[in-house]
Parts: sequence; structure tokens; C-alpha cells
Amino acid sequence: MGIGGGLWQLTWVLLGGLAGLVVPAQAQQRVLPLEQLRSGLSFAGSDVRALQADEFANPAQLWLQRGEQRWLEPVGAAGKSCQQCHGAGSMRGVAARYPAVDRKSGQLLSLEDRIRSCRHSQQRGPELAHESEDLLGLSLYVTQASAGLPLQVDVSGPAQAHVLQGERLFMQRRGQLNLACTHCHDQNFGRRFFTDALSQGQPNGYPVYRLEWQKVGSLERRLRSCLVGVRAELPPWGDLSMRQLALYLGWRAQGLPIEVPAVRK
Repeated sequence: MGIGGGLWQLTWVLLGGLAGLVVPAQAQQRVLPLEQLRSGLSFAGSDVRALQADEFANPAQLWLQRGEQRWLEPVGAAGKSCQQCHGAGSMRGVAARYPAVDRKSGQLLSLEDRIRSCRHSQQRGPELAHESEDLLGLSLYVTQASAGLPLQVDVSGPAQAHVLQGERLFMQRRGQLNLACTHCHDQNFGRRFFTDALSQGQPNGYPVYRLEWQKVGSLERRLRSCLVGVRAELPPWGDLSMRQLALYLGWRAQGLPIEVPAVRK
């Protein structure tokens, strides 16, 4: 979904044939079959695809370099770097499993939450603010270690209630436009919204560089942008509902390979 007055036009298209839709599906029954999953890149124009593929021109490389610097530098009262604890190659596959329930606290955490927690509890350093350049750089650097691996979140055990709630949120109409995520990303992907094609809303390219933002942003920022687009109330940063929706999206996209550093319009 995009942002702006043009969403009123999209509303009429969507609601015309979908007035009775959006009864939550049974948990873990796919609306989109596995063989139909498509990365957002497949809906992008040739210019965006070329920009992502160009290692030197891809603007997300700047955040990737920043993340590597922050990974290697000692910080905080502990005087430790991320590298000292985790070592080379230890992050392979980690990003593919987030969001995940933390065993100690029982809380559902995004990858950014985990990085913030480590900075506070292990390095005893200053808190990394949501959407800060350092946090995004570290998140992108950790995610890049899993590039090419399929998303594989765990929705069993304590995560089951969270993924069920995430599914409800995905199917729930909201905002003044009375639209749900499923209207755009399940029922109308590929259709034109102005000059752009609606994607399936897959999360396998995050953190992502968006041309409209002129910077890298997290999945949570994108979800919040969609809420703004349908004129819905925004939850506070770090809200559990955003983690639950991200978990459902991660399950919905299982099998898609992680592709960072990614670029989108």
C-alpha cells in the first residue's frame, strides 16, 4: 500500500469485489500457496532491480558499511564489540529466524529488539533508538550474513499465540479507508496503483533502502507507513502488535530467500 490521497481511488477498486471479505483464516493455512510466493523485487521496475543488483551503486551499501564498523568497535562499560562475543560467521541463519520468542523473558522480539537488548545488557552501552542509523546498520549487517537463506520463523509453542494474532491483524480492516493488509497483498498483488504494482508485502528484503525514504528503514517503519496510508491509528514504536504482524509475515513468506541489501521504490 502506498501513502497519499490516491488511496481513496484504490479503496473503490478493492471494496467493489471484497465487501464481505476478511474473516480470519484458520491458523497456518496459506492464502498464497508456496509456489506463488514472490519477492517484492519481482514487482519493481527495471531501474530499481538494476540499482539493487549493482554492488557499487546500491545506496544500502552505506548502511551495510556502517553496520560492519559498529559490529567491530568496542562500546559501553563492558568495552566489548559484537565480534568479540559472536565471532566470524556465527550470524549465518540468525536473521532468517526472527521475529522469535526469547527463551528467558518469553517476549516476542524482532532482530532489532535483540540487537538493542545486547547493546544494553551485554555491552552496557547507550541505548540504540528505534530507526537510528546505528541500529539499522547493525540489523542490515547481521541480516546480510543470512543472504540467500530462506526465511524460517518458528511459530510453534509460545510463538503460536503470537502468529495467530498476527494473522488477525493482517486480515483486520482498519483506518478511515477500512482496508486490511490482505486486500492489497493477497487479493490484488500485481495490480497497478498509479504507476506501481502492488506487491505481496513479503518481508525478505528488510531492512530495505526505499527511494521514497532516501534511507534504509525497518519492516516496522514500512508497516507503520501502511497504517498511515489507510488513515489508521499508529501504535507506539516497538509495540507487540508490530512484532506479531511481522511474525505472521515471516511465516507467510517462509521459503523466500533473504535478499539484502535490497532496494525498493
